[in-house]
Amino acid sequence: MIYISDKAREKVAALRADGTLGEDYFLRVSVVGGGCSGLSYKLEFDNEDKPKDQVFEDKGIKVVTDLKSFLYLCNTILEFSDGLNGKGFYFNNPNASRTCGCGESFAV
Repeated sequence: MIYISDKAREKVAALRADGTLGEDYFLRVSVVGGGCSGLSYKLEFDNEDKPKDQVFEDKGIKVVTDLKSFLYLCNTILEFSDGLNGKGFYFNNPNASRTCGCGESFAV
């Protein structure tokens, strides 16, 4: 399962409320090669299902990932920060053995 924090849920709900996203859009999370630690997260809004998608729902938010990415993302929490040190979505991944300083890449 991929989980959503309360703050991340609130941000997604705000994006939907301002008309930026339709109700048919969901979060697509994936892992791609790259970054200073070897693997990087990719987060986007999508409205098209793909074959072999893994589909989850937490706190009313639909989260979709491909099977290969799910192996790296199992039990990960999508968080949102609006603090002074950075604003945006980030991942709290218990599978990561190390992360880079910016938090956008990781290794297992």
